[in-house]
Amino acid sequence: MLPKASLAVLALLALGACAKKGDLDETGGIVAVRSSCPVAAIPAQTGDVTLFNPAGSTDANAIDVVASMTNLRSTCSESGDNYVTEATFDVLASRRDASVARDVDLPYFSVVVRGGNAVIAKRVGTVRVSFAAGQYRAQASAKAASYVDRAQATLPDAIQRKISQKRKSGEEDAAIDPFTLPEVKAALQRTSFELLIGFNLTPEQFKYNATR
Repeated sequence: MLPKASLAVLALLALGACAKKGDLDETGGIVAVRSSCPVAAIPAQTGDVTLFNPAGSTDANAIDVVASMTNLRSTCSESGDNYVTEATFDVLASRRDASVARDVDLPYFSVVVRGGNAVIAKRVGTVRVSFAAGQYRAQASAKAASYVDRAQATLPDAIQRKISQKRKSGEEDAAIDPFTLPEVKAALQRTSFELLIGFNLTPEQFKYNATR
């Protein structure tokens, strides 16, 4: 189960990536650069995991396996009525005892977050890291995907017009940043989606990451 604290991290991360302001065009309108495609990211404190032996210990001398996610890459495409985001990532791991060959299974989550605070889908997978005898380091790869309804991720026409409407110097609305309007901010948040990926940590593992 994803710890409550990490959900807060997901929310903060998602809110920070909802939308970007565009550039002004030559007639005073704003050219929006926001993409409707969900972006893949690894939330803070969830991209690393430490296993201990004996389990339950957090002493440095008891560290058994350490693994981290890296090289997260994603692509987005349209498939029917959906935006499909496909992500791949690598897991780099090291271990303390290399005397025998060993497989280590590490669970990871992928969640689709809407509006920065609503988890609308979650999947849990497992990535296996295989160490050969005498090998202290190993690497594995895994993937995740999200499917988001295109209509739900697209700004309404009325909001798009508010953002891109032409503004002339001296007019009342010329000095108003459309991205500060409550209805625009709400629409941007409502149509913002992210694919967030991290290790499916126990509460104890998440606490260790946050306090080490």
